[in-house]
Amino acid sequence: MRKRSDELTVGIERSAHRALLYSIGMTKDDFKKPMVAIVNSWNEIVPGHVHLRELSKFVKQGVLETGGIPMEFNTIAVCDGMCQGHVGMSYPLPSREIIADSIEIMVQAHRFDAMVMIPGCDKTVPGMIMAALRIDIPTIIVTAGPMMTGRYKNIEVITTADIRECAGKTQKGQYTLEELECLERAAMPSIGTCSMMGTANTMCCLTEVLGLSLPGCATSLAVSAEKKRLAKISGKHIMKLIEDNITPRKIVTKEALNDAIVASMAMGASTNSVLHLMAIAYEANIDLTLDDFDKISRNVPYICNIKPSGDYALADLDSVGGIPAVLKSVEDYLSNDHLTVTGKTLLENIKEVEVVENDVIYPLRAPKRKDGGIAILRGSLAPDGAVVKQSGVKESMHYFKGKARVFNSMEEANFAVSNDMIKDGEVIVIRYEGPKGGPGMREMHMITSLLVGRGMDEKCALVTDGRFSGSTRGPCIGHISPEAAAGGPIAIVEDGDIIEIDISNRKLELIVPKDVIEERMKRVELIAKPSRGVLSKYADQVTSADKGAVLIPNNIK
Repeated sequence: MRKRSDELTVGIERSAHRALLYSIGMTKDDFKKPMVAIVNSWNEIVPGHVHLRELSKFVKQGVLETGGIPMEFNTIAVCDGMCQGHVGMSYPLPSREIIADSIEIMVQAHRFDAMVMIPGCDKTVPGMIMAALRIDIPTIIVTAGPMMTGRYKNIEVITTADIRECAGKTQKGQYTLEELECLERAAMPSIGTCSMMGTANTMCCLTEVLGLSLPGCATSLAVSAEKKRLAKISGKHIMKLIEDNITPRKIVTKEALNDAIVASMAMGASTNSVLHLMAIAYEANIDLTLDDFDKISRNVPYICNIKPSGDYALADLDSVGGIPAVLKSVEDYLSNDHLTVTGKTLLENIKEVEVVENDVIYPLRAPKRKDGGIAILRGSLAPDGAVVKQSGVKESMHYFKGKARVFNSMEEANFAVSNDMIKDGEVIVIRYEGPKGGPGMREMHMITSLLVGRGMDEKCALVTDGRFSGSTRGPCIGHISPEAAAGGPIAIVEDGDIIEIDISNRKLELIVPKDVIEERMKRVELIAKPSRGVLSKYADQVTSADKGAVLIPNNIK
C-alpha cells in the first residue's frame, strides 16, 4: 500500500528529501515504515500540559514497538484559568484556530501517514480534533487526564470553581486572607486538567464519546499509571488504524456529534462544548445547529453529580466507571452505528459495562434534572440564540425578571460587583465581549465567581454576548447572538430596561416596546474596540457564536 510519506522517500527525484531525513538519524529501512506525527501540546506553564512530554514517551514507545516511526512536534496551549479577568482572556478562543492551522501546516507539509494527538486544556482538544478532520488521516487522541481532587480541613472536594468563589467569600468576610492562601495551596494537589467538569474535561470526555480516544482515557488521572498505559496502547493502536484505514471523518459523523450532545447533557458539561462541537461539525462538513442541542436537551436527563453543578470531582467519576458508565446509563439515546477508534461501535464498546447508580451517576429514573444540563434560549434579546448551563442555576432563578445594568466590558462589571454597586433584582448586561466585539469572546468567569461567592446568585442575573468558563455556575446566560458588535439587540439595551429570563420555556426577552427597539436600532452607534495582530485578524473573519465562532475568510462568506 502506498503511504503518504512515500512522497518524501520514493523516487529518484526525492533524493534531497531522503538526504534531509538521513540527517535527522533515519535509516533506509525506516523509509518503509509509516511516519506517525506525535502532536503534543506540552509546555511548562499550563498545569494540564506539563506532564505531556513524559506521556509522549509512552506513546512513542507504542508506535516503535508496532513498526512505526514516531516524530514529535508541539502546538501552543493556553491556560484559560490564568487568563481570567484580564486582557489575556481575549486569546484562548482564537488559539483554537491557530492550533488547528499549525497542525494542518506541519502534517500536510511533512506528509505524515497518521497522528497521535496529546491535548490537555480547553482549546487544544477541539483545535486538534478540527485539524484531524481537515487532514483526515488515521488519528487517535490521548487526552491529558484530570488532576487529583483538592481537600482542606473538612472540605472534601475543592476544584477551580470553588477556589474562585472563595475570592467573593473573602470579600464578604467569610474567609480571612490567611485562610484563602491555605485554600489556594490545597485546591490543586497535582498536575492535570482542572478536576471538575470544566471545558477541558468536558472536551476530553467528549473526545472519548466521539470515538477518537480509547475507552477510559478521558477520566484516567494525569498522574496515574493507567494514563501511561493508555498512552502506550494508543501508540500501538495507531498502526491498526493505518492498516484498516480508519480516519476521523469515518468516526465523526452526525450520529457521533448527536451522541456527544447526549453525553454533554447527561454530564452537565461546559457551555463551551456548544461552540466547540459546532466548530468540529464545520470541519467535518456536517450541519449542526443550536436547534440540535435544544432538541436533545429537552429529552436527555442530567445525571452526573459533578462539580461545578454537582458535588464530586472527575476522580470520583473515574472511580465509578468513567465515560463508559455514563454512556451505559444513556444507552437508549445513542446511535447504533457510531464507529470508534477501537474498530467497534460506541455501543459495542460499552456492551459489557454494568449500569452504575449511585450519588455520582444518578439513575435515569431519578435524574438530577429531567432535561439536559444545557439549554438554548431565544427571544427579542437573542433572536439567533443564547446558551445557559441550567444544571448550574438554582431552581429559584429559572425564571427571573429584572432591570438592566449595562456595561460595555467585563472590567467595568467586575468593578461594579466588587464595590457593591449592583442592586438586588438587577440583570447585569455585559456586551461587546462577543467573538468579533471582544475580540476573542472572553469568559466572564471572574464576575460569575464573585456573584456566587458573594451570595448574589439568587438576587441578580447576568447576560452577555461573551462566554463562560466550564467551571461557571449561577444564573449566567452567554453566547447571545447576534452580538453587540454585529448590531444585535443587546447593543441597544439601556439601564433600567426590563429583561425577562425564562429557562424552562427557553426564552430571553427584552421587555421594551417593538417601536422603541426599532428606533434605538436606527440610531445605535456600535463600539469597535481597538485591536492589533492576531485579534485584528480574528475579528475580521470570525463568525457569530451561534455558528461556532469559526473563521471563514471574507471572500467566501
